[in-house]
Amino acid sequence: MDRPLAVDADGNALVAFHPAGEPFPRDDAPTPLALAALWHDDRLLLVLNRERACWELPGGLIDPGETPRQAAVRELREETGRHVEGLTFIGHARFVLGAERRAEYAALYAARVTGAVAAHDGFVPGAEIGAVTWWDGARPLPGRVQPLDVTLARLARRHLGR
Repeated sequence: MDRPLAVDADGNALVAFHPAGEPFPRDDAPTPLALAALWHDDRLLLVLNRERACWELPGGLIDPGETPRQAAVRELREETGRHVEGLTFIGHARFVLGAERRAEYAALYAARVTGAVAAHDGFVPGAEIGAVTWWDGARPLPGRVQPLDVTLARLARRHLGR
């Protein structure tokens, strides 16, 4: 196996990225997740997942009957209070997760946010998400930042164009 693109503290690995328009092997693993990377200038919107105690991209499981895009829009709204319909499909990320090393994909969407923003625009803390922030990639955040998600966000930014 090639070297992973990123590995987190739990040993989970981002092992491949298949950009939009590039074929990828849909039958080698399920695609249960959709993630959203929102950029405002050079800042990335991250959420603090209470259970995992880390900062990550908004996103989560695709509900039955829901498309990955619908899931990304819904999760973004539920986790951050932001409603963004104009998400661009960036591609599929392949992960190897857990001690059992199960493979799965996540559909990755992204958008640029323009105008003035505040970290807490529309956000209400809940059982799952305790905080949101626009992160510049350098400022220390309380707790850990999920390196798999940051790697995906940077790939998304490249595919969105500067």
